[in-house]
Amino acid sequence: MGATAPEDATVLFNGSREMLHAHWTYWDGPRLAASLPIKWPLEKDPVDGGTVLNSNDPAAAGGKYGAADIVTKTKYRDFRLHVEFLIVNEGGNSGVYLQNRYEIQVLDGDSTKHGMGAIINETESPYHAYNGLGKWNAYDVTFRAARFKNGVRTEKARATVYFNGQKVHQNFPIDKVWGGVNSGLDGGVALTDVPGGIKLQAEGHDVLYRNIWIKELDLETAETDF
Repeated sequence: MGATAPEDATVLFNGSREMLHAHWTYWDGPRLAASLPIKWPLEKDPVDGGTVLNSNDPAAAGGKYGAADIVTKTKYRDFRLHVEFLIVNEGGNSGVYLQNRYEIQVLDGDSTKHGMGAIINETESPYHAYNGLGKWNAYDVTFRAARFKNGVRTEKARATVYFNGQKVHQNFPIDKVWGGVNSGLDGGVALTDVPGGIKLQAEGHDVLYRNIWIKELDLETAETDF
């Protein structure tokens, strides 16, 4: 928690509405029901007193994912990402999407392959690393995008993930996008070589975010472990 962004990284959210609007927009997916400016509330950090972002956009009430997700305006290929989140209530649900394709789940109470900390539907949930409700948690991710030749995937995307300082996924090869067209880029169809943004999911729950930063990388070999 509280990891400082390196000098050559980009801070995507530090508590200010100006930074929110400068770096983020709504994802223009099939279910988009929200309109700019971004309606995610800025609130007082219940733990440390700073300013944090709440994913509970009114357009996503009832858990309608894809209705009010926010995504970075900049699109990325390989990168190092740091995100901190706090779930307020039981069952709180959101998600951190790499390249707006591959979800690292944020879901209280679920320790299945669809649950907390899982690369969704592909890895086991490292639920043991979760700090619990009302406490801050951190994901640190090194990600290498899938590689293509003549439009055909030759290497899968890979990610190494630390969850609250514990290495929980090591250079894991990610197979596909889950959740269909309402979930992210290439949902339900063949993957493409188009870079994508970092997306945070709105599902009608009070999930707070702070201290989000990214450092672009150029990983020549299929290795993300750090």
